[in-house]
Amino acid sequence: MKDFFTSESVTSGHPDKVCDQVADAILDEYLKGDKESRVACEVCATTDFMLIMGEITSSVKVDAEAVARQVIRKIGYNEKSTGFNADTVNIVLKLNKQSSDIALGVDNSIEAKDKSQDKFDKIGAGDQGIMFGYACRETEEYMPLPIMLAHKLCAKLEEVRKNGTLSYLRPDGKGQVTVEYENGNPKRIDAVVLSSQHNESVSTEELRNDLKKYVIDAVLPKKYLDGETKYYINPTGRFEIGGPNGDSGLTGRKIIVDTYGGKCPHGGGSFSGKDSTKVDRSATYMARYICKNIVASGLADRCQIQVAYAIGVAKPVSVKVETFGTGRVSEEELVSIISKEFDLRPLAIIEKLGLKNPVFYKTSAYGHFGRDGFSWERLDKVDDLKKYL
Repeated sequence: MKDFFTSESVTSGHPDKVCDQVADAILDEYLKGDKESRVACEVCATTDFMLIMGEITSSVKVDAEAVARQVIRKIGYNEKSTGFNADTVNIVLKLNKQSSDIALGVDNSIEAKDKSQDKFDKIGAGDQGIMFGYACRETEEYMPLPIMLAHKLCAKLEEVRKNGTLSYLRPDGKGQVTVEYENGNPKRIDAVVLSSQHNESVSTEELRNDLKKYVIDAVLPKKYLDGETKYYINPTGRFEIGGPNGDSGLTGRKIIVDTYGGKCPHGGGSFSGKDSTKVDRSATYMARYICKNIVASGLADRCQIQVAYAIGVAKPVSVKVETFGTGRVSEEELVSIISKEFDLRPLAIIEKLGLKNPVFYKTSAYGHFGRDGFSWERLDKVDDLKKYL
């Protein structure tokens, strides 16, 4: 059977991603001074304006405005003509302390109230919710092929802009890849969509030729391309107005880009700007860690996990596994294996993955998964899992 699947990514200069990066940079600054900081930071942006809001409780003070301007400058919004400039953007701060009601559930879980002496029962989940993890054998990163190719296209767009290869490019951009599958395996790339913001000096023809040569041809594996592959490069022709000047931005609006490109369900909670007592973030990272190790161990070729929590309760209320018919053991047995080998209580996750450290700014563009350097991408449980084969 043939079918098609499409995933998209965006550059760091996309308005939503500008907001994600500012939120996570602020989170990291708080964690550098106080690892116990509670941060729920939201950011929105539009033409020459940014609002930073949320709830933060910490023993340190952070100049959130200075952090935001540094991030905007690093992305590349440094010209007045872009309508969004690191030096002139009006930044408004609306930051309060974390709700005492939320803190009550996080700081003193139901298990702790029941006199549990286990240190991992100390804190409860920061909210109710459902989180998903996923891994597969389509790529060496154990990620779906469409989202990995889309990320690589967008990262290359930023690279050729910043290194001067295509100096007329501006920060905003999007990429999209459609992969044709046969019997569940990637066969070929059917369509590529690539759009990049640019200045007024470049012609549409030059832009399209350059993006094909320096981005698409440099990134996409030739084994997946053929004479039937379709290319849509800046389909509307001109893309001079972009970034927050062209479209408002908001944290958490690119959660499918952040995860698996739509190959896996999403519980709805976003990541950026949240410390790891929020299971929206920490449990999603843990679910990816579990799935990746299960697939790498050979227990399944595809693995999806759903984990659900109640606010103020340390242990998840449910764990569900789906292997899409690729499991070497039953899904019921996999749930049992997970309960033996992985601790899904928030504090255990935080300690296992080192999530009190300021590691989050790096996650805020080009995906939270499938990239080296993150603790949840380690394959250090493979040997432990192989014994169940």
